[in-house]
Amino acid sequence: MFKRILLITTIFVVFTANVQGQSSGFGAGIMLGEPTGISLKNWISKTNAWDAGIAWGFGKHGAFHLHGDYLWHKYGLIDVDKGTLPLYYGVGVRFLFADDTHVGIRGVIGLDYLFDGLPLDVFLELVPIFDIVPGTGFSFNGALGVRYFF
Repeated sequence: MFKRILLITTIFVVFTANVQGQSSGFGAGIMLGEPTGISLKNWISKTNAWDAGIAWGFGKHGAFHLHGDYLWHKYGLIDVDKGTLPLYYGVGVRFLFADDTHVGIRGVIGLDYLFDGLPLDVFLELVPIFDIVPGTGFSFNGALGVRYFF
């Protein structure tokens, strides 16, 4: 079990190290909810991004949680006076290290408020998850978070 956790953590560290190597558009912050922990995001275009989470889940399977998603952003659906508020959606994978290691497919939908003139965003997301390992099952995650962009 420890070797699996170490392997997956190493993969995520390598992933985030590559993300940090980007010249711009990388953000790091916190997310509160299910799970609670560190949130990372890397914009690869105006409408697409990768995100990742390193967190602790407090739900039915309270344990160490890792996830990564590919996101699409739709602008102009919700008008705000300042900043922008795109709707985003995406797909990804989740690893949950409880008594058994759980691997699941994530669907993500959320709102991401992008401030004018500040390198911050605030997001709210709902995430249905379909576990495929060690057995099939369905659950939800949700989080509110903030990230600072470097």
